[in-house]
Amino acid sequence: MQTLTELWHAHERELRGWLLHHSGDPALADDLLQDVFLRAMRHRGEIETLRNGRAWLFEVTRNRLTDHFRRAHAALPLPEDLPAPDDAPAPVDSLARCLPRVLAELSADDRDAIERCDLAGMSQQAYADELGISLAAAKSRVQRARKRLRARLATACQVRFDEAGRVCCFVPRD
Repeated sequence: MQTLTELWHAHERELRGWLLHHSGDPALADDLLQDVFLRAMRHRGEIETLRNGRAWLFEVTRNRLTDHFRRAHAALPLPEDLPAPDDAPAPVDSLARCLPRVLAELSADDRDAIERCDLAGMSQQAYADELGISLAAAKSRVQRARKRLRARLATACQVRFDEAGRVCCFVPRD
């Protein structure tokens, strides 16, 4: 075990270099290094019983730099003419009413691929393993099912897409 003085002298230059590298500001590095030293002094008894005092010093140094940047993060004021957020649900969120009907109209294989991989979150690798097919075949199967689902949504629910391919509007079916 090292005394705090020995530990500090052994790692002070390395700590300052790390702070300087990550902050780019020599004055800030020196200020933060002083804060770390003061914290080490307050915890002298703990540090001197640790197996790896260097790790403790670096953890405190990293946390001190993180805290500094967190507090120094500039907040920009919002402009006065910023429009209020639209409380209406996004069209894609409302599409959930149409989806169950359209899914029921798909083939059993397409519905299974969509429900397991897209709705239940199963990985395509796990889907392939379960069906005993290759990953490439599973990916192809899921992509074809998505394509047919999209076409069916466009027809059955009159879904329209914007330039970016996002749902912009639709007409719900009864």
